[in-house]
Amino acid sequence: MDMNDKLTKIDKKISKWLSDYLIDNHLNSFVIGISGGIDSAVTSTLCAMTGHKTYVVVMPIHQNKNETKRGIEHCVWLKEKYPNIEQIKIDLSETFDQFKSVFPSAFNNKLALANSRARIRMSSLYLIAGNNNGIVVGTGNKIEDFGVGFFTKYGDGGVDISPIADLMKSEVYSIGKSLGIVDSIMKAKPTDGLWDDERTDEDQLGVSYDELEWAMNYDGSKNDLTQEEKNILTIYKTHRNKNLHKMKNIPIFKHDAK
Repeated sequence: MDMNDKLTKIDKKISKWLSDYLIDNHLNSFVIGISGGIDSAVTSTLCAMTGHKTYVVVMPIHQNKNETKRGIEHCVWLKEKYPNIEQIKIDLSETFDQFKSVFPSAFNNKLALANSRARIRMSSLYLIAGNNNGIVVGTGNKIEDFGVGFFTKYGDGGVDISPIADLMKSEVYSIGKSLGIVDSIMKAKPTDGLWDDERTDEDQLGVSYDELEWAMNYDGSKNDLTQEEKNILTIYKTHRNKNLHKMKNIPIFKHDAK
């Protein structure tokens, strides 16, 4: 069995797993934020394949117009293929601006504000889910969720179910290809969409997803590596150590019951 056949079977398994979870928990719908990237495109398609009501939500916040355009193009493609799709577009730019304006000017850390965008989007998805007996579906892949922690805690990390969190980025692309995801998304450089500029994930991480996958899987000696490979491994470990708190359960103080 080649990789494409294996991933096609995974498509069907994930879609059935999603459907079973919805039915077992007496729920009616899936709610997914659409970014214009491969992860949300694949995740929303897997949800659509279940036949259950699937809300695909585009939520620009001063977004790069190309990202929003790709997201909408994907939604249109989904609606043409699956009758259970409902598209929602909510421009949250003014909401974010108002949120930012109530804080003193000293609260202007750019990363903190970028993470606030993700948390506003998360709240919006839960509002939609709460009105439709639904669940918010995560779009994080294995590298982001369990490798380098490249997500916003209680932002895009605030979800009810994570269908692709055990798939490497390369596997997500392979599934996207087999599903026929639109070319504009397949060819776009991954980005988290939390900034006003055009920075990509690779710009922020300093290495590519392929390099991060290699580092995540490497278990040999550093002595066997080239200098470039050592640098990649160092970058991976730096991100992982910095973000490890996101990947652990919340610390709870246990008092002595005696």
